[in-house]
Parts: sequence; structure tokens; C-alpha cells
Amino acid sequence: MYVVDDDDAARDSLVMLLKSDGLLAKGFASAHDFLATFDPEARGCIVSDLRMPGMDGIELIRELRSVGCILPVIVITGHADVSRAVDAMKAGASDFIEKPFESEQLLRVIRACLEDNDAAVDANSAKTRVLRRLESLTARERQVLDLIIEGASNKIIAARLSISPRTVEIYRANVMSKMRADSLSDLIRSTITAGAA
Repeated sequence: MYVVDDDDAARDSLVMLLKSDGLLAKGFASAHDFLATFDPEARGCIVSDLRMPGMDGIELIRELRSVGCILPVIVITGHADVSRAVDAMKAGASDFIEKPFESEQLLRVIRACLEDNDAAVDANSAKTRVLRRLESLTARERQVLDLIIEGASNKIIAARLSISPRTVEIYRANVMSKMRADSLSDLIRSTITAGAA
């Protein structure tokens, strides 16, 4: 958990609230301080004030998204800033909370964001695994995979690639093995889910 807020008292009380709920939390006085030590691979959630000198909450979100960070960002805003909060959502904020807020309301939103982040990280890991497996395919195996995903039979694949049906079976077996697919549906689902089909 990361808290980014230029108001020392607000930041400290938020860090204390999170720690009292059993969460590891670290506070930063500015977006620049946060970015200077931030690991884009980190898991968790960011709670950021919307209005800060230097880099505001929206600019922080844009910077995080530009480096591929998938951490959810919850923006804290005064009620006069609702239109800016909408801009933050468009930039990629997961949620916004208006001041003054109830502690339990904020913790509920944070817990949901942490669950979403775990799911996103797990999905991202699965996608990365599939993409690595795809990279291990030879050019010919990739052609066979692409035709399998199109729904082509071994006979059609053989005709399209000018190879024998028996050779197609060998390539197909290699593809299944390298992709660690237990079935045709497993192969197709994992390839499509990874965005590689």
C-alpha cells in the first residue's frame, strides 16, 4: 500500500489507518518522491490525493500507466473536484473517494482494489507464460498453430503449407507439447486469452 499526499497530517493518519487494518503502508509527500523509489512490478494499491503541487494525482496516474504499471489507484478528492475526479477515472484511476470520508468506506474500496490487483497480476502472469511458450515455437509450428486456431483440419493445413498430413500431425503434437495444452480447446483458449491469436 502506498499513500501519496502532500498534507503530512492527512498522509500520516491514512498510513496509520491502513496499518491498523493489517496492511503494510508507506507514505510519500509527493508524486515525484513516490516515483523515485517505485517498482513497477510491485503489488498492492496506491491512494493518492488529487491536488498536489508539482505532479497532481492525474499526472501520477498517467505516468504509472505509461510505464505499464497495473496497480490500482484510488484518488482522494474534495467535493468541489468531482469533475477532476472523473478526469482521473478516465486516466485510469480505479475509484475516487470524496473528503471527508468514512474509514470503513475507504478500507472497503482498498480491499476491492487489492483483490482486483491480485487477479490482474495473476492474469498477467498467465499471459506472460503463454507468450513465452509461443516464442518457443518454430516459424512452421506457429503457422500450424495459427491454422489450428482458424479451425483448419490436418488435411487443410497440409495443403496450405504444402506438407504431408503426417508432418502436420508431428508439428501439431509439438505445438501441444510446447504450449503445455491438454486439449485443443485448452490450446485455443490460452492462445486467444494471451492476445496472440
